[in-house]
Amino acid sequence: MRIAVTGSIATDHLMMFAGKFTDTFIAEKIDKLSVSFLVGDLEIRRGGVAGNISFGLGCLGLRPLLVGSVGQDFAEYAAWLTAHGVDTSCVRTSATRHTARFTATNDETGNQIASFYPGAMSEDGEIDIISLGNAHAVDLVVIGAGDPAAMQRFTGDCRAAGVPFAADFSQQVAFLDGASMRTLIDGAAYLFCNEYEEAVIEQKTGWTSQDILDRVETRIITLGAAGARVERKGAEPVVVGPVKDATFVEPTGAGDAFRSGFLAATAWGLPTERAIQLGNLMAVHVLETVGPQEYAFTAATLADRAKASYGPEAAADIAAHLPV
Repeated sequence: MRIAVTGSIATDHLMMFAGKFTDTFIAEKIDKLSVSFLVGDLEIRRGGVAGNISFGLGCLGLRPLLVGSVGQDFAEYAAWLTAHGVDTSCVRTSATRHTARFTATNDETGNQIASFYPGAMSEDGEIDIISLGNAHAVDLVVIGAGDPAAMQRFTGDCRAAGVPFAADFSQQVAFLDGASMRTLIDGAAYLFCNEYEEAVIEQKTGWTSQDILDRVETRIITLGAAGARVERKGAEPVVVGPVKDATFVEPTGAGDAFRSGFLAATAWGLPTERAIQLGNLMAVHVLETVGPQEYAFTAATLADRAKASYGPEAAADIAAHLPV
């Protein structure tokens, strides 16, 4: 199965202020705010949902096709993805905008001042996803969180052309309205969400859980520390618990890694239970690492962890498809 992944491609610039933001604010002058902070650390992480999902798929040997718009500052990130098995040949370079960027400063109490620059991502709607899909024999298009207009276009084009697609709102769930969500969901081969997003989607669309299962082939709901659940119309849900002995460090990108594991196992033809198990295993690698693309594993270590959590049969099934 050849998978194309659309959505945000971005870098995260994270800084730490050794103090409290509130100590610098003057309440009666808050309407004329002008402050600056001397920060002692800067971390630049590669990210964006499309970048993260593609990275995970590439590490699992699937060579996904990354689709999106970036700036001329993307060369180093592109080289990183290529080195990890991602096909970046269909990434579009903007003539005027930089790659999308998330910038955040955190203080010692956990408060955060942040901004997001969409940059080149705003031009994603200019991409012809069907032409790219035909040229690269794509079997599934993942429509991840990105430019809302582009998400609508990609979904409509896939639906019209009969190309299977996966709907994955993630960060955009707070901003999309019910009508937009209904359009993005209807006819999806897969709908990914977490428990909170599941509730928001049902509330905004006005559809019940059953209404949604009438419109998608498979709904995958991640449950945090409880694992994940997969639902299909007319079938009993498949629930798989978490990976044992996980050590929580930082959660950013864990959901994206789960998607890469689930989709990889599905592409290999493994059953739903195995797909959830591999999704959970990939998610834990991110949870135990700072940064959504900083994790690493070998076929042996991943198989060992699968055996410890899900048994020898699961480990053997997964290991049989892992790149050596």
